[in-house]
Amino acid sequence: MTHEVTWSPAVTDAEVEPHLRAAFAREFGGAPDGVWAAPGRVNLIGEHTDYNGGWCLPFALAHRTFCAVRARPDGRLRVASRQAPDQAWEGEIEQVAPGAPGGWVAYVAGVVAILAEGPAAGPMGADILVDGRVPLGAGLSSSAALSCSSAVALVDLVPGLAGVDRAALAEVCVRAENDYAGAATGGMDQTVSLRAEDGHALLIDCSDFSLTAVPWTLPEHEVLVIDTRAHHSLADGQYAARRDACERACRSLGVDSLRELHGADVDEVLGRLGGDAEAQRRVRHVLTENVRVLDLVAALEAQDAEEAGRLMVASHVSLRDDYEVSCRELDVAVDAALGAGAAGARMTGGGFGGSALALVRRDQVDGVARAVHEAFLAEGLEAPHLLRATPSAPAHRLP
Repeated sequence: MTHEVTWSPAVTDAEVEPHLRAAFAREFGGAPDGVWAAPGRVNLIGEHTDYNGGWCLPFALAHRTFCAVRARPDGRLRVASRQAPDQAWEGEIEQVAPGAPGGWVAYVAGVVAILAEGPAAGPMGADILVDGRVPLGAGLSSSAALSCSSAVALVDLVPGLAGVDRAALAEVCVRAENDYAGAATGGMDQTVSLRAEDGHALLIDCSDFSLTAVPWTLPEHEVLVIDTRAHHSLADGQYAARRDACERACRSLGVDSLRELHGADVDEVLGRLGGDAEAQRRVRHVLTENVRVLDLVAALEAQDAEEAGRLMVASHVSLRDDYEVSCRELDVAVDAALGAGAAGARMTGGGFGGSALALVRRDQVDGVARAVHEAFLAEGLEAPHLLRATPSAPAHRLP
């Protein structure tokens, strides 16, 4: 294990584009019609609230997935990745079905198949070469970056898709992940990847996906992301099990969504669930997390880093104890960051691995990063990767 802190820096358009264009020419022959990029995301707070109709507060990362794309009119799809050159896929769009093709290709092929369903799209196909620069399995929405990058490319290239707006395109990407890739994701990741605002977090009301841009008002602090290297997957059943528990609770409570219970007395709601202890824990997390999201927005408006940090810690405790989606690596990351002086820290993403984040004064970032790194080595864990996260731009075409 290395004794040096490992950083995962974001790359610029200029660092990627010429190499991706050259690789496209080698893979498919000729030039692409263009290059597009879509960001991963980090969620400041509001975990497992999206599919419960609640609130979340993510922002887009500077770490993005790039794709070079060339449209074709013959109904054929060719997809390849610079990260997985042995996993290229080629076939007719009409062959694409849930689970076929499988693996990472499903996130792209599913988007193409769904967009091709509309009569306005007309005959369509594409050659797509992916260059993913969002850390994989880190809970930073590499999958949404993948699906969204190909989606914005097709909307730009296929005349019949010109009327598909970003909100509708997010729904397409959610459907591709749910139905084709088999990942039971909500809509937060796709929404922020497609509709973020540079320099802002995005308050998403997941009951109707209305958005409020929230300025980042803590210039003396930054968000340190700790990729624990504990593999994170939404397709392994644990995420779906949490959704199922919430849906079971809704049936018991006679509501369509836990959002309908916002503002209700939490203890009274839990009492109505009788002896279903699992459902009680899940519901308590969702109801209290929604309050924490709105309180964190208020803390940013007040430029109150101390309160923001307190809310982040409370969120982690709730996710660890009530929603039971943390793990040893995430807890080590959070405890080490707080012990080294971070204002707050919490796991982020779906859980069961992936990343934690810490709110840290800029002049303390290196020290906190070192403390987290050393804590992992002391626990006999693989050294984490770290990245600095700043609120960044949404999916776009490279000039």
